[in-house]
Amino acid sequence: MKKFSQFVEDKADACCEACNEELMHEAAEYQGKKVTLNNPVRGGTKKFYVFVKNEKGNVVKVSFGDPNMEIKRDDPARRKSFRARHNCDNPGPKWKARYWSCYQWRSGSKVDS
Repeated sequence: MKKFSQFVEDKADACCEACNEELMHEAAEYQGKKVTLNNPVRGGTKKFYVFVKNEKGNVVKVSFGDPNMEIKRDDPARRKSFRARHNCDNPGPKWKARYWSCYQWRSGSKVDS
């Protein structure tokens, strides 16, 4: 029989897998440059940035993450606490930083540079 904490963690991971399926990398143009949509990259003014289309269909740059803090998502207790604190069960639209922070804090994710 599973412990309740394992059940909650599995449920959160399944939610992010569903989010992952809707994320397709496609090319677009942002301020005259060719960019890849829905692909988080390190750098910029924050720790990560990603180009996405907003509700109007415009390509926007979303910056998120504190560059001075380390992501410790491999610790189940910290991951659970972060995801609860940021309401990652309902991460909101893709053009908001909270969505991408929750996406980065899913279990087993790797951050590409």
